[in-house]
Amino acid sequence: MDENRGIAIVTGGGSGIGRAVAQALAQGGWRVVISGRRAETLAATAAAIAGIDIEVADVADPQAVDGLFDQVVARHGRVDLLFNNAGINVPLVPFDQLDVSDLRAIIDTNLWGAMLCARAAMRVMKAQAPQGGRIINNGSISAQAPRPDSAPYTATKHAITGLTKSIILDGRPFNITAGQIDIGNAVSEMSAYMAVGAKQADGTVRPEPRIGVDKVGEAVLHMANLPLDTNVSFMTLMASAMPHYGRG
Repeated sequence: MDENRGIAIVTGGGSGIGRAVAQALAQGGWRVVISGRRAETLAATAAAIAGIDIEVADVADPQAVDGLFDQVVARHGRVDLLFNNAGINVPLVPFDQLDVSDLRAIIDTNLWGAMLCARAAMRVMKAQAPQGGRIINNGSISAQAPRPDSAPYTATKHAITGLTKSIILDGRPFNITAGQIDIGNAVSEMSAYMAVGAKQADGTVRPEPRIGVDKVGEAVLHMANLPLDTNVSFMTLMASAMPHYGRG
C-alpha cells in the first residue's frame, strides 16, 4: 500500500461500483469510509477490504448526510475525497406509466442525495486546514445519450453534469475541484439485464458487452490521485463495443 493519500468517503460503497472503487482507493493508499443504507452489506464489504470504515447513512436524508461527514471529521480530522456514487434505477417503462413513488425515489437518491453529499463535502473542505479536496460524481453514459424508457434516470444524470460543472467553478477559491465519470455497462446488479438483452433505440432487444467494475476502480483511483491543481473534469469509461455511439 502507498503512503496515506488522504481520507475518502464512498457513498453506496457496499456493493457494485462503490465497492470496487473503495477497494481500489484502499489499495492505493487512501483511508476509506464507505456509507450506505444497509449495515449488513457495508459490513460484508469491510470484511473483504482491509482497513476501511463504515457509516450507515441514507443519502436522501439531510441529517444523516451531515452526520456522516461530521463522524468522518471527528474520527479522521478531514475529508479529502468524495466519490458521490449512491444511485438507483427504476423500471424501464414508458414515462407516463411510471409510478409516482418510483419517480420520487430516483430523484431523491440520484439527484437530491448527490447534492446533499456534495454540499456537505464542500462545507468540510472549505473549513479544514489545509483547505480543499476533490469530489468525483458518478454520472452515466445516459448523461450523454438516453436509452429508451429512461427519462427519469437520464434526467438525474444530466443534472449531475450540471452539478459537476458548478462545483468546478464554485470550488476554485477554496482549492476544491470536481470531476465526473460516465460509466457505460460496468458489471453490477443494475446492469445485469444488459447481459440478457437491453432495449435499443430501434425497438429491438439485444445483449450488450460489459466491463468489470475493477476497471472503474482503477479509473477513479487515477482521477483521485491527481494533485488538486490538475483535474479530469469528465471521463467516459465504457465497453468498447457497446452501442453508445450511434444511439444518441
